[in-house]
Amino acid sequence: MPSHTSEQSTRGPLVAAAPSRSRLLERPEVRPAGLRDLFRDVAPQYVANGVIGLIFSASGPIAVTLAVGAAGGLSQAELASWVFGIFLSAGLATLVMSLLYRQPLGFAWSIPGTVLLGPSLQHLSFPEVVGTFFVSGLLILALGATGVVRRFMAAIPMPIVMAMVAAVFLRFGTDIVTSSQANPVIAGPMVLAFVVLSAVPVLGKYLPPVLGTLATGIIAVVASGQFALDSSPGPIFATPVFTAPEFTWAAQLELVVPLAITVLIVQNGQGVVVLRAAEHKPPVNVFAIISGSFSIVNAAFGAVSACVSGPTNALLTSSGDKHRQYTGAVVYGMLSLVCALLAPTLTQYMLATPEAFILALGGLAMFKALQQAFVAAFSTSFTIGALVTFVVTISDMNLLNIHAAFWGILFGYILSRLMERHDHASSPQAP
Repeated sequence: MPSHTSEQSTRGPLVAAAPSRSRLLERPEVRPAGLRDLFRDVAPQYVANGVIGLIFSASGPIAVTLAVGAAGGLSQAELASWVFGIFLSAGLATLVMSLLYRQPLGFAWSIPGTVLLGPSLQHLSFPEVVGTFFVSGLLILALGATGVVRRFMAAIPMPIVMAMVAAVFLRFGTDIVTSSQANPVIAGPMVLAFVVLSAVPVLGKYLPPVLGTLATGIIAVVASGQFALDSSPGPIFATPVFTAPEFTWAAQLELVVPLAITVLIVQNGQGVVVLRAAEHKPPVNVFAIISGSFSIVNAAFGAVSACVSGPTNALLTSSGDKHRQYTGAVVYGMLSLVCALLAPTLTQYMLATPEAFILALGGLAMFKALQQAFVAAFSTSFTIGALVTFVVTISDMNLLNIHAAFWGILFGYILSRLMERHDHASSPQAP
């Protein structure tokens, strides 16, 4: 099997030069994985990574989606269709891409994009918003098809983007503290299990820390009686509905560009950096094309744009041999398809789980990725640009309805060009 050693140093640009850089569509370096490969490479720790990735997607992000949709006046049928669409695209895109490239390429949906819809749904009709989903999907697809995304991202030094990732991931680290303080009965044993399994390699070899944390959390939830399932039965299976889009200039001008930037720079940018930090070689242009294509699919179900997920990929690459981590993504993709079918039931069960369980599990699973982000951002060069990026991103500044992570990268890059000329002069630039 060809080596997957990263060609990207922390001093280089986000996308390293490669022999196939002139090609629009990045080709897989190995043959696609078949069933025999999958059964040979899968192991409990990769299954655990996939399950935890699914738990992450099906908890907090779903709660955000439901909150935004409900505040915007969406019906239960429209909300269920939205959840169906985002899980369907996440599952299909992840399965196809992970098996094709034999890498853990996890797709989800844009949470920042969902959040920015909140104010818009207060004065735009839902059909108008759906119209922007279609147009932003086409814009993302077009930008990916031209190759401009890879060229744009190649100009950004990795430490600056890793600083953005560190700022976005920081809340997962603080979630460990807040959940332990708010609900020590649940979070305390989970933290203890993670520390013990990480500190004692012999134990961690037989029971990976994240898997042990998950098992300990489930036992703590059951033993404490904090699983609060709503007694009123709801629908079991999702029934997708089609919302006819309306195309108005007001809606398009307000949402299309912010949605596209959020997917291509904020979300996909995180995913690319996380995967490169794990020594994978993500296909940047193909990511954009797949994100745009599945964003159009999502729009047909009244759902927000599809994207590569930074946190999900951090979870999928949190442990194990990098050549086998794609199996965790396959597990995540298959479970996402099940969740699409059982979207109402899944949502009901996940919302019945104590918040401390979700926060502690997500934070501990992301602990290694958070550490890597800080090391890559501040250990070598471009440290001024990285610091500006980190500060602006963590400030949650919102200009022109565009997420703070984009402004963090923009301001960090500009000031880095002005104040760190030596670093830029000595850094290899991808063409």
